[in-house]
Amino acid sequence: MTVDVEDYFQVSAFEKHVAQADWDAKELRVDRNVMRILELFARHDVKATFFVLGWVAQRLPKMVREIASAGHEIASHGFNHTRVTQQERDAFRADVTATKRLLEDTVGAEIIGYRAATYSITEDNLWALDVLAETGHRYSSSIYPIKHDLYGIPAAPRFRFQVGASKLTEVPITTVAMFGRNWPAGGGGYFRLFPYSLSRWALRRVNETEHQSAVFYFHPWEIDPEQPRIEGVGWKTRFRHYVNLGKLESRVANLLRDFRWNRLDTVFGLR
Repeated sequence: MTVDVEDYFQVSAFEKHVAQADWDAKELRVDRNVMRILELFARHDVKATFFVLGWVAQRLPKMVREIASAGHEIASHGFNHTRVTQQERDAFRADVTATKRLLEDTVGAEIIGYRAATYSITEDNLWALDVLAETGHRYSSSIYPIKHDLYGIPAAPRFRFQVGASKLTEVPITTVAMFGRNWPAGGGGYFRLFPYSLSRWALRRVNETEHQSAVFYFHPWEIDPEQPRIEGVGWKTRFRHYVNLGKLESRVANLLRDFRWNRLDTVFGLR
């Protein structure tokens, strides 16, 4: 079980409508939503991995320490939610190095995991995985093996694999293979859009037929239907971001009841 800790105005789909220079003027809602998630996990005795933005950790260090003190893993989500496809190698190295150091200073523990903003490690920038290994990360969960207009490597392995000579471990988001292609089964807008029964069926298929652990993700803003609306976004972006926000928390509660979950580093033996 994983949570990408970012606020509603920081998602990549809004980057043309909300400049990073204006982020500090926005109301922070991520902390209250994270507290609700921690309470939800505690009720179901679930530990998870929280991929935290450096920008958020810098402003809300107490929240990050509360996540860690509850027994959850803290991992890196980069600093400013900049997609790797928008960074050169040196800029990416500086980004992940600074975020790793900040998170380690905040919680007093080694940070070994990383997830790229919007799963933006693609076939065109696989060098990023080498940089992660060089900067002391042991695993990434940044590749979504699906065909999507914004991200994805459809031909990537669907389950945990090691990358090149660095032996960095990549743990992809879970998919189901049917009709000659991979279909999303690990969270996000798909989980909000389709009936819960479909997600439950897909995850059970991965567990019981393929005998693999599933990787699921969601965001704190997805349990916040009252978040401020961003003006001027297109209909597709608006639909993707806001569809069924009021249903997400109860659906996650169903997941926690129907399956056994734990931290990425624990499930995959990464420490």
